[in-house]
Amino acid sequence: MLRVSRLTDYATVVMTCIAAHPDDVLSTAQIADETRLELPTVSKLLKSLGHAGLVESFRGVNGGYRLARPAQAISLADVVEAMEGPIGMTECGVTEGQCEREAQCGVRGSWQRINSVLDRALRAVSLADMLRPPPRHTDVTIDISTLKAGTLKGRTTA
Repeated sequence: MLRVSRLTDYATVVMTCIAAHPDDVLSTAQIADETRLELPTVSKLLKSLGHAGLVESFRGVNGGYRLARPAQAISLADVVEAMEGPIGMTECGVTEGQCEREAQCGVRGSWQRINSVLDRALRAVSLADMLRPPPRHTDVTIDISTLKAGTLKGRTTA
């Protein structure tokens, strides 16, 4: 199974929590409470996200964190890269020279294309998008009794 780490998953939760309060500076305790994550975990995440330039920190009595850029300008790729480094399914897809078999590898180009698709997909989703409710899937149900005789796949046979 391909998946992001638990900390990266939690980082998206923390970032969307902060994004939901664009005009506020949130304390680590507020973020931990709202996300229902442990305070030490939230602190660790905020440190990494701050080093990546995704959140700004403020000291003092009213200190805390807010997004460094508008939610629309921060992609899921930014969050993944802040937590895990360059996006890639294989080492050779990210940088050259990481594999001794690179010169004779027949699948490297395919992995690079896959990495590119994954990267574009993550860059296409912003924190603002994550705040929107997911699109509702509408299931199409067909009442067999209402189908006309002689209709097959939208064509009439009569």
